[in-house]
Amino acid sequence: MARKGTNPTFSQILDQFRAQSFEVAQSSAAPGAVQVSRSGIAAILVASGAGKGEGSAASLVVTPGVLVKGEIARLLDRGYQKFIKTSQYELPATAPQLQAIHAFTEELNLVTGTMGLYNESLGTTSDLYQYDRLRGRETPGPAARRPWELTGSH
Repeated sequence: MARKGTNPTFSQILDQFRAQSFEVAQSSAAPGAVQVSRSGIAAILVASGAGKGEGSAASLVVTPGVLVKGEIARLLDRGYQKFIKTSQYELPATAPQLQAIHAFTEELNLVTGTMGLYNESLGTTSDLYQYDRLRGRETPGPAARRPWELTGSH
C-alpha cells in the first residue's frame, strides 16, 4: 500500500533542519537561497516552484561540500584521488571529509524528501571528473602511417 504523507513547505523544511541542529542562514547564491550547514559541510537550497522539484519543496543550488574559508568547495575526482576545490585552493580530500559529505547528503535527502539514488548510496559522488590519462587527448595527433599503401615511387 502506498504511503500517505504530507508534502512540507519550504519553511517547514527549514524548521526541520533547525530542529536537527543544522545552521540555517540566508545566502547570496540565488534569490531566496538558504545555506544549510553542519560540522563543516554545507549546501545551498532554494524553494522549488510548482512542478519543478522531485516532489520536494526544496531543491539544491549548490551540492553539499566542505566549507573552506566560508566557501563551499566542490568535489573533484582525478581518478586516483578526490580533491576539495574552491576558487582559490585545491586540497586533497581526506576520508573523514568524504564520510561527512556522504552523511550530510543522506540527511539532506531525508529532511527534504528527495529520492536517494543507488550510486549515491555507495559512496560520495563528485561534481567534476578530470582523469590524468585523458589529458591531451582533445587534440588530434598526426595521421597513422599505412605501410601497405604505396607512396609515389611504384
